[in-house]
Amino acid sequence: MKLNMKITKAIKCLVSIGLCFALLSCDRNPPVSENAITPKVITELAKHDTDDPAIWINEINPDSSLIIGTDKDVDGALMVYNLDGKIIERKCVYGIKRPNNVDIRKIKLGGSIVSIAVTTERLTNKIRIFSLPDMKPVDNGGIEVFVGETERDPMGIALYRRESDSIVFAIVGRKTGPAGRYLWQYTLEDDGTGNVKATKVREFGQYSGKKEIEAIAVDDELGYLYCSDEQFGVRKYFADPEKGDGELALFATTGFIGDHEGISIYKVDSVSGYILISDQQANKFHIYTREGTAGNPHEHKELKIIDVSAVESDGSEVTNISTTKFPTGLFVVMSTDRTFHFYDWTDIIGKDLEVADR
Repeated sequence: MKLNMKITKAIKCLVSIGLCFALLSCDRNPPVSENAITPKVITELAKHDTDDPAIWINEINPDSSLIIGTDKDVDGALMVYNLDGKIIERKCVYGIKRPNNVDIRKIKLGGSIVSIAVTTERLTNKIRIFSLPDMKPVDNGGIEVFVGETERDPMGIALYRRESDSIVFAIVGRKTGPAGRYLWQYTLEDDGTGNVKATKVREFGQYSGKKEIEAIAVDDELGYLYCSDEQFGVRKYFADPEKGDGELALFATTGFIGDHEGISIYKVDSVSGYILISDQQANKFHIYTREGTAGNPHEHKELKIIDVSAVESDGSEVTNISTTKFPTGLFVVMSTDRTFHFYDWTDIIGKDLEVADR
């Protein structure tokens, strides 16, 4: 009898512990709204902790385009997915020491124009660079950033290809840094051997001191850079270092439940479109005008807020390129369950917004 009572108590104790863990999990991961938009695709699971995606467009066959996503850990990776969300193992790059964010642009290397994926490698204070679509390293083992600083820990990154001369820049953020020089910008170019070298051109970027600045995005056509000062707002600057370091706008300062995170820019045409900003702990995205308002290109009005099924999204990316599965464009959103969600742009815009001119 005593033995049975002990077993019963033990079972009740285990059940209680399980309920506690369940409650803690619920607290950690906010519930998805019953009105949340459903993704067309959810990727296969990464090993550790998904963080930020980028989209590589196959210009010959858009249906063969790739999603590059960071898997954040000491033994992290750049994961490569097809548009069905399947991991392409032969292209994944493993053994990257805590990659945070990733971005893609075209650059001239070895006499040819190639696409590169650039990611921050936080635990080595480097950026890592890989050619696309083969995902081969073109960085001689990595390029150090924030050299000479005590506060390094690179996290956010965005690439900018200046239209006037096709020079490519990397704008790099860090875990924390001083106001006025939180971001550092580098030119990226061929080192003469077909690999990439970097040269620092400026330090800039205001900072509230509230949390950190991670998400960075650049609008190449309009020449603007946006970054999320978490729990404070979104800051806007000229992406071209020759145009000055002054802040052009501070917006998205109200209405957010938690951290300002991933920034994506959907282009309806060369000048108009939408800026999408993750409200991380609310599982929402706030959508603003890309072109500003008549007479003020730096006044970004909020148009709508959408609920997504992705949980606590850190990073996102969007394209207006048409594919069979995503005819009006693809919105890729990181979810904290080690996946990325692929949304059809038509589902994102509803009846309120537009699709790209074709």
